Amino acid sequence: MIAAHLPALQVVVPLILAPICIIFRSATVGWVLMLAGSWSALAIALAILEQVTTGGTIVYALGDWAAPWGIEYRIDTLGAFVLVIVSAIAAVVSLYVKTSIEHEIPPVRRYLFHCMMLLCLSGLLGMTVTGDAFNLFVFLEISSLSTYVLISFGRDRRSLTAAYRYLIMGTVGATFYVIGVGMMYMMTGTLNMADLAAKVPEVADTRTIQAALAFLTVGLALKVAMFPLHLWLPNAYCYAPSAVTVFLAATATKVAIYAFIRVVFTVFGGVEVFEAFNVQGLLMVLAIAGMFAGSAVAIYQTNVKRLMAYSSVAQIGYMMLGISFGSVTGLAGGIIHLFNHAVTKGGIFMALGCIAYRLGSVNLDDMAGIGKKMPATMLAVVIGGLSLIGVPLTAGFISKWYLIRAALESDAWPIALLVLLSSLLAVIYVWRIVETAYFRQPSRVVEEMEPAPLSLLVPTYILIGAAVYFGIDATTTIDVAIAAAEGLLGAKP
Repeated sequence: MIAAHLPALQVVVPLILAPICIIFRSATVGWVLMLAGSWSALAIALAILEQVTTGGTIVYALGDWAAPWGIEYRIDTLGAFVLVIVSAIAAVVSLYVKTSIEHEIPPVRRYLFHCMMLLCLSGLLGMTVTGDAFNLFVFLEISSLSTYVLISFGRDRRSLTAAYRYLIMGTVGATFYVIGVGMMYMMTGTLNMADLAAKVPEVADTRTIQAALAFLTVGLALKVAMFPLHLWLPNAYCYAPSAVTVFLAATATKVAIYAFIRVVFTVFGGVEVFEAFNVQGLLMVLAIAGMFAGSAVAIYQTNVKRLMAYSSVAQIGYMMLGISFGSVTGLAGGIIHLFNHAVTKGGIFMALGCIAYRLGSVNLDDMAGIGKKMPATMLAVVIGGLSLIGVPLTAGFISKWYLIRAALESDAWPIALLVLLSSLLAVIYVWRIVETAYFRQPSRVVEEMEPAPLSLLVPTYILIGAAVYFGIDATTTIDVAIAAAEGLLGAKP
């Protein structure tokens, strides 16, 4: 009986637990509720993935109102995979967060922090399961509003500015999205994505539908932080509390990319967007520009969190490049990278949180010689950096291998070459960190430091370990990604 209601429970469990944090106003109770909510969400997500793998797409009508009159949750292979990514990251972050926020958030605000984390988790999961275009907007706002609050909890006063900038940019993006949804509703009379997929091709030649696609694309590109609409991201990652940076870097932009894929390949799937509207070239150019611009700017950063934030802009470029190929191999490469980057960058930001916990800073100059005093922490940063570069036996290699294969299958060997060249830029900024940590003399403050506590290191190595494991044995992620890509493209080569 419960198995039939797993799609609803996926969203409802963290959503119900969030206000309970406010009732108790206790940091400890809030943390326990976050643990319970995130691990329950992971268990439900794994059960849903099993159901989808064996039985196909799950359709769940809310309130027994049949679509398109009622809202339905629709979960296919890609949706189930993203649910697992988001809930798994949240579960690992819940282990990390208790110690991490001790030095970053005042005790009186910690229960609010846990409440916002649960709300954000619920919103992200809701965006993934919903089959209704407007309902996606509702969940988008739930996750975004809680994210603005989470970023503002940072110790540095600039976190308020970062949160405000993200609020402005996020509001613009959400407005563009809902305008696009309104235009589609005006032409089709439905908000259900499956229904839209059937009706949009009939009116695809109208300017209204073409404008709707433009609004949806710009709105979601802002949420994705796709170049050149990424300006909110560096400050948000840099000044947010460490645990928030981990969660946002590993989940928020990934779910936005999922929403973009859903719009392009589901809602507009019958229109052949890349061919009919000729957006493939533009998307590919912006993706490649992001790959190079993000990595180039990262090289010159002195704050490692900001450096990794610009690295994320480049990695988002890789994901969008995979989508732009419009082929099974390319889309599968983008989906694989969505997962691989989540565990890699999540692990790196956790390691930086360990450094911030002991050192109170993640500036390169302050980290001189830190590799000798915090060897386990810096090893995690180095392994994560190798995965960002795409070194064999790391998860990042698998992603880039599939992107290069997609380029060669499309007879676009110059793009394959650009993927390799952009990876060389990652070598430069990762080496800057290595050189500072291992080959410079430590300051007196670093000399007196102690290693990071196990409560921070264990979650860090869960994610870094995943980045290595799925670089050695990527069978599961590749199979799921290819199945998802074939489902979205109708097994089109």
